[in-house]
Amino acid sequence: MSLLQHLFKTSHPVIGVVHLLPLPTSPRWGGNLEQVIAQAEQAATALAAGGVHGILVENFYDAPFAKDQVDAAVVSAMTVVVQRIKTLVSLPIGINVLRNDGCSALAIAACVGAQFIRVNILCGAMVTDQGLIEGNAYRLLRYRRELGAQDIKIFADVLVKHAQPLSSTSLEAAILDTVERGLADAIIVSGEATGKPPLLEDLRLARQVAPQVPLLIGSGATAENIGTLIQHADGVIVASSLKRLARSGGTLTGHAELFPLIDPIRVREFVEALQQAVGEGPPASTYLATPTSSS
Repeated sequence: MSLLQHLFKTSHPVIGVVHLLPLPTSPRWGGNLEQVIAQAEQAATALAAGGVHGILVENFYDAPFAKDQVDAAVVSAMTVVVQRIKTLVSLPIGINVLRNDGCSALAIAACVGAQFIRVNILCGAMVTDQGLIEGNAYRLLRYRRELGAQDIKIFADVLVKHAQPLSSTSLEAAILDTVERGLADAIIVSGEATGKPPLLEDLRLARQVAPQVPLLIGSGATAENIGTLIQHADGVIVASSLKRLARSGGTLTGHAELFPLIDPIRVREFVEALQQAVGEGPPASTYLATPTSSS
């Protein structure tokens, strides 16, 4: 059984993203963790009702981000939020602590029983809006062993969006380093920025270079383009196009538009578009947890 089939019960998973409202110590932190939890619960249940196969939780609205280690309050808040989400949905859950705090993501995942983490920069060095970020696969994989959390899988970006490699590393070399030296369990290929899809030639190259490792689309997927993109990948991580106020190329203003909600209808349309493209049927369940699972 493949890794994706084992985790998500499908060989072509849709992983929907829960973008958390600003957390404690963030410049836009609103001072009310229950509000953060409420919006996260809405997003998670909308994703589950729409038929996604997994959920990724990230501190998306904490910009500007710490480049490596986040404040302890962020870790604490994310742990509480994810634990609450788990009482509502039974889907596999992943953690991404932006910008590149893989160890905190792993710690949260180990404590709440999440199944995977996303790491933006596992290997190499990237120039980003946070400055120079160096991957630390050495520390992360040893920390996973120290925690006894070998079952938590590491999904790693290759030449991640909103970043440029410090050297003239090719995509092929970056993929090989991430897989063979960074020991990533799955790789993610994205476009140059949030909402921008990866180039088809990049997906094709990634498939050729590392055919044994699951390949995920990391940005820019929509119900309109997923049919083409998924022909060259195994699964997709999607967020922006599932939101009620999702727009292409527009500038969002105002509080409601800055933090738009997930639309379950958009989710269903996206999932159905992917399933039609790969010849799969609809999911057997919405993966909403039963009331008895609440604590």
